[in-house]
Amino acid sequence: MTATLETPGELLFGELPTLIGGELRGAASGLTIDTVNPATGELIARIPRCDTADVEAAVEAAEKALPQWRRTSLADRAKYLVRMAEVVEARAEELARIDSIDNGSLLVEMRKDAAAAARRLRHYAGIALQLRGETISTGHERVNYTLNDPFGIAARIIPFNHPLLFLASKFAAPVLAGNAVIMKPSEHTSLSALALAKDLAEIFPPGLVSILTGYGREVGDAIVVHPKIRRISFIGDPATGRTIQARAATVAVKSITMELGGKNPIVVFPDADLDDALDGVVRGMAFTWQGQSCGSTSRLLVPTELHGEFVDKLAARMAALTPGLPEDPEAGTGAIVNTQQMDKVLRYVDIGREDGATLVTGGTRATDGPLAAGNFVRPALFDDVDPGSRLAQTEIFGPILATFTYTDYADAIRLANNVSQGLTAAAYTRDLATAHRFARDVEAGYVWVNDSGPHFPGASFGGVKESGLGREADLDEVRSYTQHKNVNIKFG
Repeated sequence: MTATLETPGELLFGELPTLIGGELRGAASGLTIDTVNPATGELIARIPRCDTADVEAAVEAAEKALPQWRRTSLADRAKYLVRMAEVVEARAEELARIDSIDNGSLLVEMRKDAAAAARRLRHYAGIALQLRGETISTGHERVNYTLNDPFGIAARIIPFNHPLLFLASKFAAPVLAGNAVIMKPSEHTSLSALALAKDLAEIFPPGLVSILTGYGREVGDAIVVHPKIRRISFIGDPATGRTIQARAATVAVKSITMELGGKNPIVVFPDADLDDALDGVVRGMAFTWQGQSCGSTSRLLVPTELHGEFVDKLAARMAALTPGLPEDPEAGTGAIVNTQQMDKVLRYVDIGREDGATLVTGGTRATDGPLAAGNFVRPALFDDVDPGSRLAQTEIFGPILATFTYTDYADAIRLANNVSQGLTAAAYTRDLATAHRFARDVEAGYVWVNDSGPHFPGASFGGVKESGLGREADLDEVRSYTQHKNVNIKFG
């Protein structure tokens, strides 16, 4: 499966199979879903529309693969991940281009995702032997120790914004821990997952890794309610996360971790380096992903005395972010993933005005020349936002930044924590005491000081409050795919 961004025509990628039981095949029903390039509006592929029958087939295949995989040593499991990392590295440019065509984000960013995917696979391989048990002192005539047993079959339901990065890295922890895994990519961005299906089939035992494409309400729900899938991880919005918890509980007691996004604050303190802070605000909003990032710092808090100057300079920087085709190296932002999401973003621009906020710049659709058929929206900056308004409280998942003013440190923390979610937070300050106070006081699972946006292998990522349960990207994530078993042996 290869593509160049210059290739024209319908069905650029054709009708693609998925991976179930080590075989490349279509959905049992024969049904498909159309895939559209969000930058051009062109139909580029058809993907399998999997359902309950396909989930059952994947579970049966996983059960056959599990006994031997559980007996495979951690060191040997790690070798499989290294092989997968080598494949991603070898195909990085091709996969990045597929993602850029599929989800509309800038090609330069998708190249970074491809590199990060390989790094994360190697990271998990490197920590394999750290997955170990404990011995506990229980007396001279006894030995007590713990084992890390896999759940058996795990499922990971991943979103549309980082298709390759999430597919290639999120299956690593479950399989390293000894599980089989079913990957459910977003129906909007499944192409890079399917591009890797053949490689996964060649590297891993049949049935150990399956990819089920399709709608959340169909194949996603079938995964959630299958009694033999006892471990589930989901990345998405809080409402869907709560539905998954409730639906899963109707059939079994399941272990579920969730990363549910955020309405994340970025606080500029009075002593901050303002140019550095301006860079951080633009970078933290992930405009090169059209603001479609769970960690986007979409609420800007500035002190009253800096408000006018800072907002004026920020507006100029945002206005310079010109929407463009994803392969354009001069583009500042790409296309929103689909028309429904674009319509949601534009609706929230109207909502912001209705609720009394001031639109400083952007917030309009870009339709110039080659952008006419695509989902392009100019990054929007709102000022004078009511902290209790819909614009302030709702994760929009688009290029909209809301600005607030505060009077002192206590007011800044009150505003920063005045939402139901708590995924990320950022602060800009040159004062060490303020930095540490902020890190302790802000209600978020991942905090940057004098920075915004980067993630680091081995640094756990996850949220508090409505932003989810559990942590990822570190050894604790691998452990979360195991169940501790305690063994007590009395001698003789």
